Amino acid sequence: MKTNILFIVGITTLIFTSCGKNNGTYDASGIFEAREVTVSARSTGELIQFDIEEGQKLEAGKQAGYIDTVQLHLKKMQLLAGMKSVESRQYNVSRQIASIQQQIATQKKEQKRFENLVQSNAANRKQLDDINAQIALLEKQLSAQTETLENNNRSVSGESLGLIAQIDQIDDQIQKSIISSPIDGTVLSKYAEQGELAIQGRTLFKVADIENMTLRVYITADQLTSLKIGQSVKVYADRGKSDRKEYSGTITWISDKAEFTPKTIQTRDERANLVYAVKVAVKNDGYIKKGMYGEIKIN
Repeated sequence: MKTNILFIVGITTLIFTSCGKNNGTYDASGIFEAREVTVSARSTGELIQFDIEEGQKLEAGKQAGYIDTVQLHLKKMQLLAGMKSVESRQYNVSRQIASIQQQIATQKKEQKRFENLVQSNAANRKQLDDINAQIALLEKQLSAQTETLENNNRSVSGESLGLIAQIDQIDDQIQKSIISSPIDGTVLSKYAEQGELAIQGRTLFKVADIENMTLRVYITADQLTSLKIGQSVKVYADRGKSDRKEYSGTITWISDKAEFTPKTIQTRDERANLVYAVKVAVKNDGYIKKGMYGEIKIN
């Protein structure tokens, strides 16, 4: 009986000693998070291609599918045809007024010649006046024709700009019909299938960067003075009931406001009511999972 009592006391002492050591091996704990992005349809139409699978890795900006764009392409072709029609009404002003300019140049040569003849009394003044009147008339015609042609070209340019804007809108809609991930990541969930109707704003899939995890922990005010952004810390991820794996982490963010300790989070001092949130960046080797508990040890 005495031996059994000693055995029980020994086991109890070992358990409490073990727990005491475990509590002293970390300074704060938290949950691993990943950067997640929910991708939605940016246009409306049938999903012509959408063959991604959950667990598949996607590259940022690389096409992962596309929505039907047939009607958009037809509309663009119609606008391009209209653009050609409008551009055909554009006048080459210098070419159109070249004839009048030539007439004016010819009359000015005659004007110079008759001025010399009048000075030498070889021609009468009326002939020179007639030439001057003809030059004045031609110059008015030139001014009026130039203004008419330029007004026409401005009108045509306005129509062209309107068509260009519509074509740019179509190009933007076509570009938005291409489905892609905005980040490098892994598909967590897929909410639509190829052949279904995608309506603008409908959620298509969720992607997360699980290669670069973030451990959000909470520290006390006393610990705050020993941390800074860019500082390296030891990170421990749970691998079962009694096993943990060590990683290298870097502090990327420290909250500037205190908050009450979340119920699911432990701190070094369990009596602390107010704590500061801290984010620690950790490179994932594939074993860290989103939502898993982890701890940090301040170096």
